[in-house]
Amino acid sequence: MQDFLIQSLVASVVLTVLINVVPRFFPTQTKNVERKLHDKIEEAFREDDIRRESGNRPRIKVFFPWKAMLVISIVLTVLLNVIGLFVIR
Repeated sequence: MQDFLIQSLVASVVLTVLINVVPRFFPTQTKNVERKLHDKIEEAFREDDIRRESGNRPRIKVFFPWKAMLVISIVLTVLLNVIGLFVIR
């Protein structure tokens, strides 16, 4: 159990560092992603204003990035299995 906690802490630190360092290697891509997110947010606000003015506004609007979560989940699963394959041997 103690090994699992140590591995979890190390993995958490490594992932945190990667998430903060990787955008520095790809500044153009980071700016593009940030711009797209801002555009989506502005579009959602505009649509909300239009619906509010017309009176037929949905009660809740949720943005859920299911495609990105699916891809990240698959990549992390494969990565962890490959790492586990080499660590166990």
